[in-house]
Formats: sequence, structure tokens, C-alpha cells
Amino acid sequence: MAIDLLSAGVSVNYAVSTTGTTRPTTGYTRIYGIKEIPDLNPEPTSHQTTTLDAVEWHTYISGLKDAGGALAFTANHTEEFHTAWDTLVTAATTAKASNKATWMAIIIPGLTRAFYFSIDPSPMGLGSITVDAPIETSVYVSPTAIAGWAAKPTGV
Repeated sequence: MAIDLLSAGVSVNYAVSTTGTTRPTTGYTRIYGIKEIPDLNPEPTSHQTTTLDAVEWHTYISGLKDAGGALAFTANHTEEFHTAWDTLVTAATTAKASNKATWMAIIIPGLTRAFYFSIDPSPMGLGSITVDAPIETSVYVSPTAIAGWAAKPTGV
């Protein structure tokens, strides 16, 4: 019988490639304070391939998936989170200048694998502020490659 999973303990982590754009298997840093992870399960486009021979049904082939451009992660806006995000952006900028990639790993407790994608993060701005509410922010990453599910990184 399968064990259902809970979002408690899910972590968002990043690492910079040591060789080109190859996904690292170790050296990931956890980003604390994230409250919401965007959907990384887009549907593929469909392309109709029906020929004039068809008499009842259309036929299709799957096309590309679109992760949606910049993806928003929601977090509590704390000094610690702000510093962690600035550190990520600086690391990614330095990596990009050296033709290296920055990778994210979403780790879910109870699974033996993590979800990986390389990113180009944007510097953090200031989110909306509401009376008598926690101050939250959205930070954005643009996926540059989606590797999908693979073994969890070591040391995390």
C-alpha cells in the first residue's frame, strides 16, 4: 500500500555546476523560508495529424511542454531569506559568466528521488504588503533546462 506524502519538510535547494552545465550530484544549499513552489508539470502541446483517410477520429502527436517562463516561488520576506536569495542570484550570475549552470533540486521527504531543473534567477523585488498580515514576497526563476526526476543529491 502506498504512503501518501505531505508537504511538510519539502526543501528547495540549489547548486552550481562544477563542469559546464552538467547537473551536480552534491553540494546543494537549502533555501529556507519558501512557502509555495510553482507547478512544474505542464501539459504538452498537441498537434493534429489527421489525414483525409480518417472517417471518425482525429489523430494527434504530443509537442513541447512549456514551463511558463518565469516561475514564482512564494516566501516569507525575512532578512535570512533575503540574504539567501541574494546569495543564490550572485552565485548564478558568477556561474553564468563562467559558462556554468545553476541547478535547483526540489526534495520531497519520503521519495528516493528529487526534481531537478537549471535556472536563471531574478533579483528579489518588494512584494505587496497588506495590513495585519505576514510580509511575503515572490521570487522568480526562469528554467533553462528541466532534467526531471533523478536520485536525490548526496549530502542534503
